[in-house]
Parts: sequence; structure tokens; C-alpha cells
Amino acid sequence: MDVNAQLIEHMMEPKNYGAMPQSDAQGIGKNPENGEKVAIYLKMGNDDGEIYIEDIRFQAIGCTTTVVAGSMITEEAKELSIRGARNLIEATFRILTKVPPEDAACSEMVALALKAALDTYEKRVDDPDFPPITYQIDNTCTPKEGEEI
Repeated sequence: MDVNAQLIEHMMEPKNYGAMPQSDAQGIGKNPENGEKVAIYLKMGNDDGEIYIEDIRFQAIGCTTTVVAGSMITEEAKELSIRGARNLIEATFRILTKVPPEDAACSEMVALALKAALDTYEKRVDDPDFPPITYQIDNTCTPKEGEEI
């Protein structure tokens, strides 16, 4: 399947969209400038001492690009170990350095929500009542005045 077909599929039928009431952890990525946010929910599994993402869901208050990024990143993260999911986050951030900041904002928000969910999970090992962590994006969806689109 080519890239455009994949993007259209994720746009028309987002994978892993919705709440997860019995999640082990939640994390939020937020754009403070426009109120967009993404929540990621994790259900963790344990395979001989290796903790991994058994199930993952997301919800978004944002644009279509945010939903597509949420669908794609959560599909990639499913069944990864914590280390594997952190590698996915870092790889996403590296890719995003190569695109204009306003184009990177939505994907950055989703990656930060996943990071927040993993960080929340790790905090809950010691404190089961630890609240969900929220991270804010560095980039913005809107070009600064005077910049060309």
C-alpha cells in the first residue's frame, strides 16, 4: 500500500480511536495556543518480566492531521515494550525536525501524549494514584507572522 493510501485509510477509519476505561495509564499532549489535545490510554501486559503495550487507544480534540497521526503512532506502538515505545517516540521526534514546525505540531502532540502515558505508567508503579501527566508541544500549527506558508 502506498503512503497516500495509508494516510487516507487512517483518516477515513482511524485505528485505536476511543476511550479505555480500564487503562493502566493515560497521558496527554496539548497545544496551549489553540486548545487541541490528545489523550492516550495504555493497557500494559507482562511477558516473562518484559512489560509491553498490550492495548492502546487515543482520543483527540484536534484537526484531521492529529487524528491521522494518532492512528498511525498508536498502531506502531501496539505490542512494543516500554523501551521500544520510547524508541518510537524518539524516532518520531527526529523525523519531525525535518519538517516545518507548523506541520510537525500535530504529530509532536501525539508523540508527547504517548511519552506522557509511559511516564505516568512508570510513576504508577510506586504510586497507583499518580495523576495523568500532560506535556505541551514546542511547535505551533500556525506559521508566525511574516513567514510564508
